[in-house]
Amino acid sequence: MTSASASSHRLEPHVARIAVVIVLGAIMSVLDTTIVNVALRDLSLDLHVSLDEIQWVATGYLLALATMLPITTWATRRIGAKRLYIAALVLFTAGSALCGLAWSSTSLIAFRVLQGLGGGIITPVGQTILVRAAGPKNIARVMSAIGVPIVLAPIFGPTLGGLLLEHAGWQWIFLVNVPIGVAAVAVATRLLPSGEREEAGPLDLAGLLLVGPGVALVTYGLAQTGSAGSLTAPGVVIPVLVGLALLLAFVARSLRVPAPLLDLRLFSDPGYRAASITTFALGATLFGAMILMPLYFQEARGEGAVVTGLLLMPQGIGAAFAMHVSARLTERFGAGATTVGGVVVTALSTVPFAFVGSGTSYVLLGAAMVVRGIGIGTSMMPAMTAAFAGLRRDQVADASPQLTVLQRVGGSMGVAVFTVILQSHLSGARTPAASASAFATTYWWVVAISVVALVPAWLLMRSERRALARAQATAKPAADPPTGELALAPEAA
Repeated sequence: MTSASASSHRLEPHVARIAVVIVLGAIMSVLDTTIVNVALRDLSLDLHVSLDEIQWVATGYLLALATMLPITTWATRRIGAKRLYIAALVLFTAGSALCGLAWSSTSLIAFRVLQGLGGGIITPVGQTILVRAAGPKNIARVMSAIGVPIVLAPIFGPTLGGLLLEHAGWQWIFLVNVPIGVAAVAVATRLLPSGEREEAGPLDLAGLLLVGPGVALVTYGLAQTGSAGSLTAPGVVIPVLVGLALLLAFVARSLRVPAPLLDLRLFSDPGYRAASITTFALGATLFGAMILMPLYFQEARGEGAVVTGLLLMPQGIGAAFAMHVSARLTERFGAGATTVGGVVVTALSTVPFAFVGSGTSYVLLGAAMVVRGIGIGTSMMPAMTAAFAGLRRDQVADASPQLTVLQRVGGSMGVAVFTVILQSHLSGARTPAASASAFATTYWWVVAISVVALVPAWLLMRSERRALARAQATAKPAADPPTGELALAPEAA
């Protein structure tokens, strides 16, 4: 590779500095969705409460996270992206410190909600800052940077949580965020662009009262699947249906009013619509399946939390490698084609897990996980790159929370579906071999849903190629160039 071509694949210094700040914040926010899960039993024993009650430490965080997402667009314009991002970091860091000092389950749950309020702002506002700063030339590469915590946190979160739990105590699962948060605030204050306030208009309070509880209720209902054991249990169905009704009312209202809380008219663009559906489908396929392998190692192989985390590392290695190359693949072949290729690799590399037994070689599983990690890394972030690529600068703030909601609700739905399927096959399993068979059967469902995810990915690729053909046919410079048009233009058609 020549020095010129090497430099073309390097982020500009000011964009790289901003990326470091945003990734630091995203690591804290996303990591805390998984790091606590391994500590729930210890928390219930230490705080003298039932597992059902202490489960709210995880659920409360997710609900707070989901509730804050819809308001970030308005708040970003009203307060300014930099100010809002730093305020969210401070809120999250303070909540983390208070969680580490909690004296009861009630106080811990309350402080986790506080932490989630900050965490719900960090990711979408960080994406907005970074995508705006990147411009067309860097959009694919900065999306790969954002993808590092999104893809790797579910893999390494339980490992880190297990190590801290074993060697330091549950308090440090939260206190570990404090030095990272302080560092993130310091570098954000120094390195982030000033981010002027924009015309936000009055807060769409009616829209907020529809979409906030709507997203929270859907998230809550899906999170209850594990304890309810069925997708048709009243504790699952009722909140999900009520939440969906509120979201439908929000959509109907947003398409009528002149200044809605979220600009849903973005979905009228075929490229953005296809990329958004793909993001939702991949959230269900990728993050839903991530719960299965840790449980397999623990239930069918009898491994502890720390060893389980170490056994999951090959998938993280594959994903990290894919993140390194996905930007170049996106710039060369287009985001849609890269996403299709990533989904195909993910589906094919999932097939070996459908044959796992109670004595399957860890070496073979590790090799399959490396390949699956590559598939994950080359599908999720190119899809989000495509979503941002056709947008004007002023539309990025609306798109970011929408994509985050779709990704997380998709992930919650995938977790719910795979949990119910697994539990139905695990019931009555009395031996490690029977338990392993239950996981193998569930993985066939993962393969099937991965194949289904190919449909929106294929539509995304076709939409992208049609847009490129139209652009080449007109060959006229746009008055307001889209944020990432170069990310969608293959070097060779």
